[in-house]
Amino acid sequence: MLTHFFLVCSGVDLNLVRECSNGEQTKYAGIGATVFFTALMAFIASSYALYTVFDNIFTAVGFGLIWGLLIFNLDRFIVSTLRKRDHKFNEFLQATPRIMLAVIIAIVISKPLELKIFEKEINQVLLEQKNELTLSNKNQIALQYSPEIEQISQEITQLKSGITAKEKEVNDLYETYIAEAEGRKGTELIGKGPVYQEKRDKHDAALQELQALRAETTTKIEAKELAIADLIAKQKSQEATTQPIIDGFDGLMARVNALNELPWLPSFFIFLLFLAIETSPIFAKLFTSKGEYDLKLQDAEDAVKTWVTQKVHQRKTLLQTDQSLNNKVYTDIAEEEEVYNYKRKKARELMQLQADAFFNLQKKQF
Repeated sequence: MLTHFFLVCSGVDLNLVRECSNGEQTKYAGIGATVFFTALMAFIASSYALYTVFDNIFTAVGFGLIWGLLIFNLDRFIVSTLRKRDHKFNEFLQATPRIMLAVIIAIVISKPLELKIFEKEINQVLLEQKNELTLSNKNQIALQYSPEIEQISQEITQLKSGITAKEKEVNDLYETYIAEAEGRKGTELIGKGPVYQEKRDKHDAALQELQALRAETTTKIEAKELAIADLIAKQKSQEATTQPIIDGFDGLMARVNALNELPWLPSFFIFLLFLAIETSPIFAKLFTSKGEYDLKLQDAEDAVKTWVTQKVHQRKTLLQTDQSLNNKVYTDIAEEEEVYNYKRKKARELMQLQADAFFNLQKKQF
C-alpha cells in the first residue's frame, strides 16, 4: 500500500511499472517518497510563515496545505517529465529548467524554517531594532514639541528674572534707607530725618510694586507651566499612540530582514540541505542508467508515435488520391456536349435577368 502511494507520488505509469522488477519499483518508490516529504516540509514551512502573518492557526494550515499541494504537483511534474536520453548532455540540458525551478522551490521552502530555527536570535535582533525605532520615534515627536516648550520655558525664565531684578532693587532701597538711618551713607546723620523718610517711602513703593509684580508674574508662570504640561501630555499621548505600531514590528518581512542581519553561513547550510532534498529526485533520474521502466516507456511512446505517423501518412495518401479522382471526373464531364448546352442556357438567362434589373433601375431615376 505504501509502495503504491509513493509510486503515485513519483508520477510513473502504474501499469508499466507493475510489469517491472521489484528493484525498479523500489527505485521509483524512493523518488516518490522524496517528492512527498519535500511537499510535507513545504506544508510545514509555509504554515509557520503564514502563521506569523495572519496569527491564526486555521488560516495558516489551510493556506499551507494549498502551498504543500502546489509544491507536490510541481515536483511530481518535474520528475515525471524527465526522459532518459542516449547522451547525458542532452539529459542535463533537458533538466536545466527543472533544476532552476527546484532551486527556487528550495529557497521558498527553506526560508520559513530558517525563521523558526533562528527564532530566538531573530527576536533579539527585532528587540534591538524596536528599541532603536522607539528612541527615533521619541526624538521625532520631541522635535514637534520641543521648540514651543523651550520658548515657553525661556519666557518663564524671563519672568522670574524680572522678579529677581525687582527684589534686588527693593533690597538695595532697603539697604539705602537703613544706612541713612544709621548714618553710614547719605547725609551721615544718625536718626530718621526727612531724607530717611523719603528713601523709606521710595522703598515701600518699590516693595508694593514687587508684591504686585509677584502676583502678576505668578499667574503668568502658572499659565505657561500649564501650557508646558499640556504640550508634554500631547507628546506622551502621541508616543503612546505610535508605540503599538513599533511593538507590532515583527511581521514576516521584518523577520526576514532580521534573519539577514545574522551570520549567513548557518542559513546557507540549511538552504543547501533543502536544495539537496529538492533536486535529489532529478539527479537520481539523471545519473541512473536506463532501466526496465524507461525502456518500456520508450517502447510505448515509440509505438504511439509510429501509429500516429502511419495514420497521418494514410490521410495524406487518401487526400491525394481523392484529389486525383476528382480532377479526372471533372475533366471527363467538361467534354460532354449536353453539359455545355445546359451551362450556356443558364448563363443566357442570368445575363437577361441582369439586363432587365439594370433597365428598371435606370427607369426609376427619370
